[in-house]
Amino acid sequence: CIIDCLEIEIEKPSDSVKQSLTWSEYKKCNTLKYLICTCTCTPDGIINFISTGFGGRASDAIIVEHSGFLNSLPPNVAIMADRGFKHIEHLLVTKNCVLVRPPSVSGSIKSTKSEVFETKRIASLRIHVERVIRRIREFSFLAPHACIDYKLIPHADQIIKIVCGLVNLQSGIISGK
Repeated sequence: CIIDCLEIEIEKPSDSVKQSLTWSEYKKCNTLKYLICTCTCTPDGIINFISTGFGGRASDAIIVEHSGFLNSLPPNVAIMADRGFKHIEHLLVTKNCVLVRPPSVSGSIKSTKSEVFETKRIASLRIHVERVIRRIREFSFLAPHACIDYKLIPHADQIIKIVCGLVNLQSGIISGK
């Protein structure tokens, strides 16, 4: 499966603690963050896991650990993620799962040919979860730069689950499938 996080901008909470917990340094605004997992064994790109919302401050590793995702994993599967999913290998080892990530890059060290090839191979597969996220973002409530009103935040988890169900009912993400 392929995992990624989806961040949705929310209205700035009036409570300073909630502001801090939902602040996303990556997006430079207050967000809810969801872990999404797509199945790669079919061309449909079926969403087979969506977490509840976490504050934008939560790291990808914290979300993986506390979202229930690990409980949904069968043993001996490969989990593909981007470079942002640091420090989750130890969580996957308990399920006998393997993390597949692009090799780390350093500005001062040139990548080897095999590292470049591996990065391209992983990127060509990870594009599927990006396509699924793009479909989720087609719904105006979840569109990029849409901002969820604070009154709707308690309903955001149910809304995103419904949207994911609707995305799963669409045609495959690979054209011609």
